Amino acid sequence: MKNYKNLLFYFGVTGGFTALIYWIIKKGKHLEVSKKIALSGIENGSWNDFVSSMQHNFQDPLAILLAQIITIILVARFFGWVFKKIGQPSVIGEIIAGIVLGPSLLGMYFPEFSGALFPVESLGNLKFLSQIGLILFMFVIGMELDLKVLKNKANEAVVISHASIVIPFALGIGLAYFVYNRFAPEGVKFLSFSLFMGIAMSITAFPVLARIVQERGIHKTRLGAIVITCAAADDITAWCILAVVIAIVKAGTFVSSLYIISLALIYVVAMLFIVKPFLKRIGDLYGTKDSIIKPVVAIFFLVLILSSYATEVIGIHALFGAFMAGAIMPDVPKFRTIFIDKVEDVSVILLLPLFFVFTGLKTEIGLINDPYLWKVTGFIILVAVVGKFLGSALAAKFVGQNWRDSLTIGALMNTRGLMELIVLNIGLELKVLTPEVFTMMVIMALVTTFMTGPALDLINYIFKTKDVNDLEVMQNHNKYRILLSFGNNEKGRSLLRLAHSLIKKQKDSSSITAMHLSLSDEMHQFNMEDKEKNSFYPVVEESRLLNQDITTIFKVTMDIETEIADIANQGDYDLLLVGLGKSIFEGTILGKVIGFTTRIINPDRLIDKFTGKEGLFENSPFDERTRQIIAKTKMPLGILIDKDLQNVNQVFIPIFSPEDSFLIDYVQKLIYNNDSKIMILDVNGIVNTNFVMESAINSLKQKYPNNIGLINDENVKKEFLDKQNLMLISLESWKALVDSRSEWLSEVPSVLILKH
Repeated sequence: MKNYKNLLFYFGVTGGFTALIYWIIKKGKHLEVSKKIALSGIENGSWNDFVSSMQHNFQDPLAILLAQIITIILVARFFGWVFKKIGQPSVIGEIIAGIVLGPSLLGMYFPEFSGALFPVESLGNLKFLSQIGLILFMFVIGMELDLKVLKNKANEAVVISHASIVIPFALGIGLAYFVYNRFAPEGVKFLSFSLFMGIAMSITAFPVLARIVQERGIHKTRLGAIVITCAAADDITAWCILAVVIAIVKAGTFVSSLYIISLALIYVVAMLFIVKPFLKRIGDLYGTKDSIIKPVVAIFFLVLILSSYATEVIGIHALFGAFMAGAIMPDVPKFRTIFIDKVEDVSVILLLPLFFVFTGLKTEIGLINDPYLWKVTGFIILVAVVGKFLGSALAAKFVGQNWRDSLTIGALMNTRGLMELIVLNIGLELKVLTPEVFTMMVIMALVTTFMTGPALDLINYIFKTKDVNDLEVMQNHNKYRILLSFGNNEKGRSLLRLAHSLIKKQKDSSSITAMHLSLSDEMHQFNMEDKEKNSFYPVVEESRLLNQDITTIFKVTMDIETEIADIANQGDYDLLLVGLGKSIFEGTILGKVIGFTTRIINPDRLIDKFTGKEGLFENSPFDERTRQIIAKTKMPLGILIDKDLQNVNQVFIPIFSPEDSFLIDYVQKLIYNNDSKIMILDVNGIVNTNFVMESAINSLKQKYPNNIGLINDENVKKEFLDKQNLMLISLESWKALVDSRSEWLSEVPSVLILKH
């Protein structure tokens, strides 16, 4: 009865008030006579009104900005993926994406589309939004600097770092002397022009360098520590010099710039001795908590904005203030990590690509339209490489490094990347650089960043040596070696229990290596040790409970799936164990939609679709990561579907085809090492008709009569499955099981899918 009352009330209220609204609007029509309203719908036609309205909507500044953001993110992510695939930092691809969307390509070949997507009047909005992205990014860069490293290794690093600044700075000023008359803007003094050329030559991209060091696995070596320290010292010094250069450029002369520099020094002192202790107290109070409350977040954002505002008003640019605010953040790794996670996704994924495209819109490759200009561009690149690469290498050699390490330091310090673009944009904004010089310098930034990877490969090839890292732990190659790769802690524990059950009584002739990989864009220099320790702590604790020695590998990479396969393929391992992350949407309509969209979002999936590889795995509920690992590994692979695997005492093995005979090797290991009870399920009567398999099972029955049995399909009921700890099955049989006996899937225990 109550439901009927609610229904009557609902229709009564909504119907009554709808009628009232209609009556008021009808009465209000008579009021239009005095206002002389034009009947546009009758004169122009309803369709024309609709088209006109839609055109107006498309031309709305907000609609244009949103269309720009959508286009920029899609193109930037695509080019970033392409360059990651060829071993380059994704930032190179994103810079190229900006140039592609600018007048150099899109504007040249599709001028009407370019004019509609990037009208001149809309560039102001794009500029200010990209500046917000840069402010947030510089804040993150300041937070990523580990100032403790500078204290510990200051001697050699500061010598190398300052040499790597002063040598290219001097060469840049020398270059400015030769190109000033031809390329300097009208009305710009030589001092301003030469100082900007000098700072542009001497900058190093700390974030790109840190990522390369991590991805190459040299961050734990002595060389890696020196390079990171050099880059950190370089970053701090270069940004301080840039602030002074901007002050001189804005003031006009060095003497008049002293007022600005004095204000800047007061600002720095206030930040270090007033603001920093205040933030440290907040960090001490909230640094140990898993999340940061909104008032604390508000305080830090307010400090960032006030710091940026102060440096912009003083005249040394808002980016220096953002960098400074990040550098004085509380020295608590967990606190910084949480705060970076809040800021980085928005700044790096959403806003930073806007800056690349805004830079691309101002980069006109077409301006370099004769051999002389390309000759000058080549000379700029030469001066940049000689100054930074050789300057850093010679300084490193002078302080006692060998030639290989010295050249490696030089190659890494020659990386310019995004930081160079920031400096160049400031120069163009201050009208110290012409569009021609700006374009030449952007090309130089791309070339010097692009050459870092090949230069490191060439140095390693020439000297024929490798860095000593976790991958080169001396092992006895006669051992049975298991590599387990885990993402989360619980899967790591289960994988270790499983690996232990395969070798428990053969510890002297076997080994287990536990590996955890992190994406390079999720790691920061200051929290790397904490991240490694926290990642392995539960697995190491489990190894102690099991009394099982393990070796650990922690590595940062751009492509986890490829890295897992490469380490396994090249490491002389006998078995790779990974965990399966199964999508909660698998098998649903939403899952099919998501499956389609992942082909668009993930170009690897799209390529496999066209080449026909994806069809191999369409029947299997594998997540994208596992699917890639299966395709790339060339060795025995075990994929664990973990349902809280605690022990491996009760195991059953469905045999679907003669090719499943290799599973008997694992049966023997489990029985001998773990005293496991094995039930072999002869699904299609294969065992009795296959001599090799039948004789192997009979041999095990004679030796271990209480540990192995043979059953048929009819015995597999819920009661049987409930008693099992693990199902062992081959990859091909798993596909057959998914097709023919999907009713098992909800009842089976943990599953180990083995690829021979």
